[in-house]
This record gives sequence, structure tokens and C-alpha cells, in this order.
Amino acid sequence: MELDFDCTQCGNCCRDLRLVLTLAEARMWLADGHTVEVLCEAIPWPAEPPADDAAAAYKRKRSFAAASGGLPVRVLVMLVAAFAGRCPNLQDDMRCRIYARRPKVCRIYPAEVNPFVQLAPANKGCPPEAWTTGRPALLRGGQLVDAATRELIAQARAAAIASVGARQRLCATLGLRDAAMANEGWVAHTPERAALIDALDALDAADRDDDRSPVADSALDWRFVSNRGATVDVLAEIGAQSVRLGELEAPPFSYLGLYPESA
Repeated sequence: MELDFDCTQCGNCCRDLRLVLTLAEARMWLADGHTVEVLCEAIPWPAEPPADDAAAAYKRKRSFAAASGGLPVRVLVMLVAAFAGRCPNLQDDMRCRIYARRPKVCRIYPAEVNPFVQLAPANKGCPPEAWTTGRPALLRGGQLVDAATRELIAQARAAAIASVGARQRLCATLGLRDAAMANEGWVAHTPERAALIDALDALDAADRDDDRSPVADSALDWRFVSNRGATVDVLAEIGAQSVRLGELEAPPFSYLGLYPESA
């Protein structure tokens, strides 16, 4: 696959997004007065997959072990900059107010961090002219041409793996135990800004302490939330804690479902 690409400064990639952040970037985003959500999904993990299952290995590295009732699970947690409409840092001239310290995901765009997601112009917000042949080379032989972008992707993947324990402790500190079923959506928690800042600052202190305390077992018991009745029924049958979204009155989170609600 070969692609050419050059940014047209249309601003389409800076609207109505949830930008994945590192812990340090999340702290910066909060300090700037913006909103950070904590997205949680859980994967039933009753047994280890085959050693040659690369996709499962990728998920395992980016998640932590927990339980939902009697079901072993792995939980994936992401911190995201959430905004409706234009990014709070997008200026009227379509330039970024924090360009020099913008998140890694913005620097990597339009490339993909996930090695199992193919870069496809149709999935991007960029206009057709951004992909016109003759613009700077982006992909050659299916590989990214720019070495700096490749290095940023490697750093983003490494940071996601290295911070798994910190994300687990963050959820324990904030009392977050609800997650969506993997591949069905996300549960989006929006902690109060000051509480999230304090929790992130506490993580910094914990990461400097080699004798940190393990996460309490009580914080490892997660509940699946789904808008699909069949999913809740199956999870209940195999011993997991699960609840249908429609049964919750004023849930303290948002549910970002990938599929319509079903009975």
C-alpha cells in the first residue's frame, strides 16, 4: 500500500473527538482547564490465549488482570481529552494553540498507533486533496516513511504498556469499577477535575516509591455494563457481574455504545 499525504489545515481532525492521552498529557490537559474522561472496557479472560495470537498479546500488554464476579477479566483503561465541536486549542486561523506540546496522538495523525488497524483515508477526516498523489510520501510498501512518526508510535505503544499499573491504581483511587464489554463500546467516566488531578498527582508519588502497596482485592471486582440484553444474559450465565444500561437510573457515567440497544 502506498499513500501520499500533506495536511491542508482544514481543522476536521480537531473536532468532536476523544483524543487518547498519556498520563502526563492528561495532567496537562486538566491543568489547562479542559475535560478528561476515563474510558473503560473489559475482556472476558477465562484462559490465556495461544502464544501465537498476536492480537490477544497486544490486548494483554495494554490491560490489567481483574475479576467480574467469578469471571477472570482483563480491563483496558484509556484517558482521553473529550470535546464536542472544535478542540479548545484550535484557533480561528486553524492553527493549534499548544502545537509545541500537543499530544502524541496529534503528532502521529493520520497514522495509526494500533498495529491491527489499517490506515485508510476513508476513515480520516481529511479532505481528498490531502491524499493527492505527489504530496509528501506517507506510506511505501505499507510502511510509514517518516522515521520520526515511527518513533512516536513506538513511544505511544510503550507508554500504554508501562502505565498499565498506574491506570489500575487510578481506577482504584477514584472508585471506578464499571466497564463496557470489549468490542461493544466504552464506559466513559468523567471524574471531577480536582479529584482527577489529585489522583494523577498521587500516582506520580507512587511511581517514585519502589515499595508501593498493591491494589486492594476489593478494587479488582468489575461490573460489565451493556446496552444489549443478550450480552448481559450471557455474562450472568458465566458468573460475571453485569447490568443492562437501561436498568440503571441516572448512571454516574456515559455509555459509548457501538451498537443499538437491544433486548
